[in-house]
Amino acid sequence: MRVLVVDVGGSHVKIRATGQKETRAFDSGPALSARQMVAEVKKLAGRWKYDAVSIGYPGPVLRNRPIAEPYNLGSGWVGFDFKAAFKRPVKVVNDAAMQALGSYNGGKMLFLGLGTGLGSAMILDGVVEPMELGHLPYKKHTFEDYVGLHGYERLGKKKWRKEVARVVGQLVAALEPEDVVLGGGNVKKLKKLPQGCRAGNNANAFAGGFRLWEKAANPWASIPAKTRSASSRETKGVRDGKTNRAAR
Repeated sequence: MRVLVVDVGGSHVKIRATGQKETRAFDSGPALSARQMVAEVKKLAGRWKYDAVSIGYPGPVLRNRPIAEPYNLGSGWVGFDFKAAFKRPVKVVNDAAMQALGSYNGGKMLFLGLGTGLGSAMILDGVVEPMELGHLPYKKHTFEDYVGLHGYERLGKKKWRKEVARVVGQLVAALEPEDVVLGGGNVKKLKKLPQGCRAGNNANAFAGGFRLWEKAANPWASIPAKTRSASSRETKGVRDGKTNRAAR
């Protein structure tokens, strides 16, 4: 099956199709509606051939549909018929969950996406659980307000890095994952990753989008359950608060 993967972000919408090495993108922003997104994606895809579509959506998704308007985009997403608009079968998942799925190697993995906001997802033995940790209260605002793009712009690079180390440490201590992946476009702004974490790659969002349409009843069955990309000892270092001390 040829799949078109659409990664919708607060700053850009990126697309890639089966068999294509090229990633194409256009600007998104606070006025982008679902209808405009589809029109731009179809135009940008041009002559690419695809039989199905995967959409990574920056917000909560239930039963293949957004259930809340996106925090950093325009309105008109809830209730929009993506299948009719694309004239193809469509799977819609939370964007962090899609990137997490493409980063997954087995076990219990926490994914945190440092982008316009703070994306989050947990995968436990192949079962994906999207989360909205970024909107939980933290200090005077929320986690997202400190480690998202607005936090970076407000705090500056040095203080932002400290907040990332603290936030990652708190979330890992609470959720006790075996593997921690930091993804999103702003992970490259970190001088050093918190101990026990590994860097994701935005390309993993496309891998996750393709994986959604794998023919096997369990798309994760081929992933060894014992595979680990960060050792339990390393992850325990984050859990115990032993994150990047240079950033503190």
